[in-house]
Amino acid sequence: MSRRNLFLVGIDVDSMGGSQRVLHTLAQGFAERGHRVELIGIRPSPEPHTYLARPAYRHTTLYRSPPSPRWEARSLRERLDPVRLRAARAERRERDRARSRLARRFAAVPHGFVVMGSPWAADWLEPVARPRLKGIGQYHESYLQACNSDNLRLILRHYPGLEKSVFLSEADAEEFRRQRLPNAVVLPNPLPFAPGAAAPLDTRRVGAVGRLDPVKRLDRLLDAFAAAELSDWELHFFGDGPVEGELRAQAVRLGIAERVRFRGVVRDVAAAYRELSVLALTSEREGRPMALAEASAVGVPCVSFDLSGGVRELVAHGETGVLVPPGDVRRFAAGLRQLMTDSSLRRRYGAAARVRVAPLGLPEVLDRWEGLFEEIER
Repeated sequence: MSRRNLFLVGIDVDSMGGSQRVLHTLAQGFAERGHRVELIGIRPSPEPHTYLARPAYRHTTLYRSPPSPRWEARSLRERLDPVRLRAARAERRERDRARSRLARRFAAVPHGFVVMGSPWAADWLEPVARPRLKGIGQYHESYLQACNSDNLRLILRHYPGLEKSVFLSEADAEEFRRQRLPNAVVLPNPLPFAPGAAAPLDTRRVGAVGRLDPVKRLDRLLDAFAAAELSDWELHFFGDGPVEGELRAQAVRLGIAERVRFRGVVRDVAAAYRELSVLALTSEREGRPMALAEASAVGVPCVSFDLSGGVRELVAHGETGVLVPPGDVRRFAAGLRQLMTDSSLRRRYGAAARVRVAPLGLPEVLDRWEGLFEEIER
């Protein structure tokens, strides 16, 4: 096997999140296979999370401090404020210093790849010379999400000039090809852990795993859980985030606070999934959410809004879990109740879910990445 120089670059690679976990998982997997790997965060995280106690890869952060809050001048006087002007000049110096540092790092290696973890990372990297390194762009969300943000513009601007553009589902890749992106390929995100033993599915716990952010719409999950009306079940949230206080207050209003548990950030994610009997996903938008893949890997059936082709690739409705129309809380509650009241159905769906996501094991996904490197090198 060729030993390659691999740079994985993201804007913020150390906050708690699915795309960050994927970058650390890939970096560790590549390094353990003998590649020379460097994971590069452009800016430090305001709330860093330790993904691996002993990483086998080099880990670098280019900026000295997290980004300042976004600010826009409301008048000419504010725009010309000396304090603001000095801050803007300092920001440009920091950006130029970071880009120069990275360009020197890229110039020091004779061959290899730069994997850009997002369109924003590709945008930041555009002025940075990489004379002997081939570029690959990743996108961790869905085509629909790209259309509703600046991501589509950035992808169509930067990704055609790269060797490959990597998307998470065939449905999304095909949409980008229709936008005349000729180098679109599909590579799923790997599971961050070996699945091990299946969950017993007897705990009477519904769970959500991930950051407590507004986009996850966990308020809908509380509503659906309350509507399921099964008083011997609990709802567990694994993760932290800015809406925790709102969710706690909502649980009190719904009269279910004594059955809702906020577990915070957990180190052993696989163990957290094994505590659950059903996983629930009520997000506003998702590409190919890792929570669905991870829960399926340990045999936990999922109830999810049908948000994207990536969701449908992970959960087969009526075979490995339940999909309901986006935003339909009433039908989501019915899906939860169906699995909460039928233990044999949970076991059947859970067993089928493990089989469905078996190709997402880290060795299998690394094989596909190495096949992509070989294709580019030819």
